[in-house]
Amino acid sequence: MGVGIAHAFASSGHSVCLIDVSGEQLAKAQTTIAGILADGVRLGKVAQPAADAALARLTTSESVTAGAAGADLLVETVSENLAIKIDVVKKAEAVMAPTGLLATNTSALSVTEIAAACVDPTRVIGMHFFNPVQKMKLVELVRGLATTDEAVAIGRDYVAQLGKTAIVVNETPGLTTSRMSAMAGNEAMWMLQEGAATAEDIDTALRLGFNHPMGPLELGDLTGWDTRLSVLHYLHATLGDKFRPCPLIIKMVKAGRHGRKTGWGVYKYENGVKVPGSGLKGTNL
Repeated sequence: MGVGIAHAFASSGHSVCLIDVSGEQLAKAQTTIAGILADGVRLGKVAQPAADAALARLTTSESVTAGAAGADLLVETVSENLAIKIDVVKKAEAVMAPTGLLATNTSALSVTEIAAACVDPTRVIGMHFFNPVQKMKLVELVRGLATTDEAVAIGRDYVAQLGKTAIVVNETPGLTTSRMSAMAGNEAMWMLQEGAATAEDIDTALRLGFNHPMGPLELGDLTGWDTRLSVLHYLHATLGDKFRPCPLIIKMVKAGRHGRKTGWGVYKYENGVKVPGSGLKGTNL
């Protein structure tokens, strides 16, 4: 997710520092962004000079305190773990511009709790993007208890600069989209576990029957089932049994089958491309 967000801001004229503790992951991120821009040039959507300029605006750092120094905006995209998110935001706040906006890309955790750990909670906001960022036009802006109208307005302006549409959500577990998406993905996994249909046919049903760009199992593979499971655990704890995680998701995560990023989830992937006919079969569950 962070890669797509960095690409979006760099392509919109912003200087961007992409931060990760792993230099290897940063190198992969730069290669991925270069590939997205190259595809845009090949398809005639981006001029070569614009693509070159976007890449030139992108730098990397393995340190939050170094990468966020003087920044006007932080968008954190670390794993859905409250302690880790708080640690990142606190480190960034200490070195950012005094009026800088602290945005969390969380899809389920509490913006208010993250903000409470900051010196100035009024400039903390949720800024929830969607995968793949370069194609998805929606961003959820999440208002915590202390988030000011000014912070929301600044967030809206950033989203508009990216050519995307913002909606404002008062903090609630799962926001709007994650709550609906988590339920759809979880139900799809229950159907797969029960043998109601093949993985391919479940995804086809949502793509063609409801005009979704991706099926719920494909989307889970893209998002990562480890992330999906964390969200479901949180929603189950806060909203009740209707969000109880399907045992198949738990089994897959324990087996390391997290989705595209590990090369195997509901489907198998080779060089990031889904292998036809590789969907989990009911007889193998």
